Amino acid sequence: MDLKQIHELIKIINKSNIGEISIEDKDGKVTIKQKEDAAVTYTTAPQVYAAAPVAAAPQVATPSASPAPASAPKADNLITIKSPMIGTFYRRASPDKPVLAEIGTEIAPGKVVCIIEAMKLFNEIESEIKGTIVKVLVEDASPVEYDQPLFLVEPA
Repeated sequence: MDLKQIHELIKIINKSNIGEISIEDKDGKVTIKQKEDAAVTYTTAPQVYAAAPVAAAPQVATPSASPAPASAPKADNLITIKSPMIGTFYRRASPDKPVLAEIGTEIAPGKVVCIIEAMKLFNEIESEIKGTIVKVLVEDASPVEYDQPLFLVEPA
């Protein structure tokens, strides 16, 4: 089998969903395996979803109800930053470093908001939105699940 034939086989394998192929002839044996890139997708920035209304005490309309303070964020415009993986949530890059994101911290796309350790790998989780952290939903050094809400952000 010559190099041109091997290149053609690689192209065919890449376009198909075949994971591995082995071909043997009088000149030798060739094995071609496709790369697996599923692990790469879990090290990217978290997906950001619009927050569901935050559960609160039922509101009853009364004529004497005073308006909410202007500094309190409205629950309907908050965005939730969720965990992109299973692991351990850390608010600091290391014990001697400052907290990456706390209530009132201004964030922008690309800013690291936390670290999630998974299988001895420390993954920096970056914001995909611009805004202000209004609530941290997870305690430091706590286990988190995939898609678990980590922060509530008021978009800028």
